[in-house]
Amino acid sequence: MQHRIVVLGAGYTGAVVAGRLAKRLHHEDVTITLVNPEPDFVERVRLHQLAAGQDLRPRPFGEMFAGTGVALKLAKVTAVDVDRKRVAVTAANGPEQEELGYDTLVYALGSGWNDGGVPGTAEHAHEISSRPGALRLRDRLAVLDAGRPVVVVGGGLTGVEAATEIAETRPDLDVALAAHGALGDWLSKKGRAHLRKVVDGLGITVHEHTAVNAVEADGVTTADGRTIPAEVTVWTTGFAVHPIARATALELTDRGQIVVDTTMRSVSHPDVYAVGDAAMAIGPGGKPLRMSCASGVPMAWQAADAIAARLADTKVPRVSIRYFQQCVSLGRKEGLIQFVTADDRAVDRALTGRVAALYKELICKGAAWGVANPTAGMPSRRRRVVRQETRSRARAEAAATGCLGSSRG
Repeated sequence: MQHRIVVLGAGYTGAVVAGRLAKRLHHEDVTITLVNPEPDFVERVRLHQLAAGQDLRPRPFGEMFAGTGVALKLAKVTAVDVDRKRVAVTAANGPEQEELGYDTLVYALGSGWNDGGVPGTAEHAHEISSRPGALRLRDRLAVLDAGRPVVVVGGGLTGVEAATEIAETRPDLDVALAAHGALGDWLSKKGRAHLRKVVDGLGITVHEHTAVNAVEADGVTTADGRTIPAEVTVWTTGFAVHPIARATALELTDRGQIVVDTTMRSVSHPDVYAVGDAAMAIGPGGKPLRMSCASGVPMAWQAADAIAARLADTKVPRVSIRYFQQCVSLGRKEGLIQFVTADDRAVDRALTGRVAALYKELICKGAAWGVANPTAGMPSRRRRVVRQETRSRARAEAAATGCLGSSRG
């Protein structure tokens, strides 16, 4: 009997888990099903580029997983029953519904746009946390006349990258950035100075210490009663985890993240693993890992290696998860690499300018390459990983039916 592994979501983390498991495990011992509604890998870290009008290289999963044994199921997850070990899905191209059974589940559904409950945001603002959202913004910007105002709400990494990308691509637009705190207040002194220089050079108006409490069709209203005109509003204040987990019996945080141990295993259901934005894992200094590709990929490595080791009944390896840098693109010509401590606090060192832009581009390319090559740099350790587990389960089933001694497994 084959051990059934189902991976939900094919973003950076889910795709890495599926590919890494395919290299770790023998195909005759396991089945690996990757469930995702789209047939192509989405480079989420580049969606601000897509929104600004640039074309991204297509990365079909059919090519990425060719010959690996990973079965791609094009479907949307509608429910997870962790007690019955079943996942309900709806076909991506039709109304057909079915259930998938699993022995091990990897939950990698990630996160999406968070409008924060601010009035008018859902109706009037654009998001770039998904490819459909980025494409809608792209279409809107394409028909925007010169001189029209665009406001990006949110002064974090996503907001800064979106504002600078739009301003560089469309210098004829009046781009503004509304930040809740000071511009780049998470950066070092050098980092803040460079960000300010680039933003000023691109003609971006920055509204610092500005909270937006309403979005209208023609602008946003701030907490102090001001109105910032906007023909287009882009909302980038944060992310919300996928809601499916909230309807399960899994132990969750208040934000809806699945609580996991150091191997990314659910603390309440040991046959479920969670990675990426969907999981709450503790990193250096006892701090929760932040929602990011920098956190998610090492989490995926850890989960895949832990699953393989446990199926083989061998020692579970431990992946060191820590931070080294924050990579920020500031358009295509400028960048900022802010070096950080293991627990993600800025240090005095930062790389800026064209070299930093090239560095960030290499990071983005490397992340996409890593999805297609999930075991690069990893020792080749193909094992007979599930035979013992399969035989034990077969014996237990055989004993229950009075046929102990059958040769199954």
